Amino acid sequence: MPEPQTTGEARPRPRVTIVVPTYKEVESLPHLIERVAKVRAEAGLDIDMLIMDDDSRDGSVELLAARPEEWVQLVVRTSDRGLSQAVLDGARRARGDYLVCMDADLSHPPEVLPAMLAKLDGGADFVLGSRYVSGGTTSHDWGFLRWANSRVATLLAMPLTSVRDPMSGFFAMRRSTFELGRDFNPVGYKIGLELIVKCGCERVVELPIHFEDRRFGKSKLTLHQQMLYLQHLRRLYVFKFGAWTQLMQFLVVGGLGTIVNLVALSALLAVAVPQRPAIAGAIFVAMCFNFVLNRRFSFEHTRHRPWPRQFVGFVAASSIGALINYATTLFVAGHLPGLRVQVAALLGIAVGTLFNFTASRYLVFRGTHIRVE
Repeated sequence: MPEPQTTGEARPRPRVTIVVPTYKEVESLPHLIERVAKVRAEAGLDIDMLIMDDDSRDGSVELLAARPEEWVQLVVRTSDRGLSQAVLDGARRARGDYLVCMDADLSHPPEVLPAMLAKLDGGADFVLGSRYVSGGTTSHDWGFLRWANSRVATLLAMPLTSVRDPMSGFFAMRRSTFELGRDFNPVGYKIGLELIVKCGCERVVELPIHFEDRRFGKSKLTLHQQMLYLQHLRRLYVFKFGAWTQLMQFLVVGGLGTIVNLVALSALLAVAVPQRPAIAGAIFVAMCFNFVLNRRFSFEHTRHRPWPRQFVGFVAASSIGALINYATTLFVAGHLPGLRVQVAALLGIAVGTLFNFTASRYLVFRGTHIRVE
């Protein structure tokens, strides 16, 4: 990072805190510390490092105790474990003017730290070490499936940010920017995306890096972690877009419920249930299905409340919505006789669905912390 131009007293060097979340990375830590120490000395940076270890019990405590670097501190975390939670914990403990997050597995090159800090000095809110901008590369042993998985995850995040590599876990920001963040509730391992969205980072700069595959230990990326990423994305969509995201989820659930309705109706008719009871039974099955999915996904923030009361309210609201649908269809068909009845039915469905969503959000699954734009 270039030295600032001064005419009087020299400005104190900004302090940099590197937060490194770890779990069973004892083999990689010595190599990481030595590379950071070299950058620290050559660039003249005031760096301290927080190793946020999720109770690995792999010898990391003994390793760090035996090393001479006083600027490296190990914090053993025994509760609320997880990569994202470890980074947030470390950021809150940090005393540096700048915060840097990087992995311990040597996939992120500490040699680009001076360039990242220079970008922050130049006015950036957030600096990412990126694999997907010009000059960025990945190891040759990356397989197609791993590449495709990363690309799909990136595409899913596009409505949240325009950066090319939002999945990167190597980033830098000012501590003052981090302190502007609110409502942190990440799940999984993509904490960088959480910070970009919830700290309101508008000037995000990507620096090309070579992403090296790990040399020691085993990857922590599992199918469970990928499912958590999807859950995390949904939370960020709700945070950024408010009720519109809930409405889209509600519509998706409603579409799936329509399929369930048709399948249930066909099954009941196939076993010789009379038509009217079969229609009523299929509607009830679809209502139950919609309730479960809406409570689990569209209105997840109310899952801690008793479900029987919510279920009664949901059925009541859906029944009223069905009547509104029916009345709207008859009204449109009666006042516009040249209109096909199917078009009138679609308008009825739209009005009924809007009522169901409004009633569900503000009455059945009422919440107070969802931001509406």
